Amino acid sequence: MFKRIVLVLSTFFLAFSILSISVLRSAAVPCVFSVSPSPTPGTIQGQGDKIDYELAYPGGILPDHPLWFLKALRDRLWYLSTFNSSRKAELLLLFADKRLASSEILFARNKPEIAFSTLSKAEKYLEQAQKIEEENRKKGLKTDDFLLKLANASLKHREEIEKIIVIAPDDAKPEIIKLEDYAINTYKQSRDALNSLGIPAPKSPFLGD
Repeated sequence: MFKRIVLVLSTFFLAFSILSISVLRSAAVPCVFSVSPSPTPGTIQGQGDKIDYELAYPGGILPDHPLWFLKALRDRLWYLSTFNSSRKAELLLLFADKRLASSEILFARNKPEIAFSTLSKAEKYLEQAQKIEEENRKKGLKTDDFLLKLANASLKHREEIEKIIVIAPDDAKPEIIKLEDYAINTYKQSRDALNSLGIPAPKSPFLGD
């Protein structure tokens, strides 16, 4: 009986792993870009205020590593096994930050396709974190601290994307600029929510915000 239970659980886990890997691979953005000859990190001009936010360390295994699928699967299982909605929003933001940092490294390594796919996932995670925060706030949950964190994070994402644009291949830049909208919209949503609660929002160093 015990052996049968172990066999069933093992089969279920293997099937779930294969399905998850297939989903993760199918979600990749099919873009092909030229390789930038000598990427050099640039600086962002015109920002008088320092953004009070640090991105999480992405770790040693990045999306170009053969074992990345295990790390991505771990994140997926971590998220699915989390039932606290506030914690889910925190996890999505963590995943967004780590993938953004990974993307910048991959662009610097002249791997624009996988770097762009990673950046796209990062910004979509950022948007999902904002949507869950909004849902939690409508339910009456206290989200003030996370809103502040999200506002600062979105500004940091925009700052890092501006740096990525400098080192990315020319044909990738228009697509990267489109992804910047996720950070812009997340900041505006967070700022407006904070203002409605009477909480001062972090000041944006970007013109037009």
